[in-house]
Amino acid sequence: MLPLIRPLLALSFLVAQAAHAQPALLKVHGSGEQVYKKVCVACHDTGIAHAPKVGDREAWAPLIAEGQDVLTGHAWVGVRAMPARGGSADLSLADFSRAVAYMARSSGANWQDPDTKLLL
Repeated sequence: MLPLIRPLLALSFLVAQAAHAQPALLKVHGSGEQVYKKVCVACHDTGIAHAPKVGDREAWAPLIAEGQDVLTGHAWVGVRAMPARGGSADLSLADFSRAVAYMARSSGANWQDPDTKLLL
């Protein structure tokens, strides 16, 4: 039971933050690929601090198995060596979520870009 509490807390935080988000938090400024290339590539292209490399299906498989909402929630608040929001404090939840979906798709998942409705 205890191992389930952490993911549920992260997801609850994500949902609560999105529900009370200011409009800027939900704005989409680019595609998931564009956000990846701007924010995520430094770690997820090189594998710094054990970041799973985009395209490495084996490394991404257990993360993808967590599910889109759980993985996005964990990454949004920071997980393992990854800083919250990938270290980009001005990144919107919408853009961040699209980047996570892009990386997961590029690594074997069948995830769609979340829309604003899904994020609320």
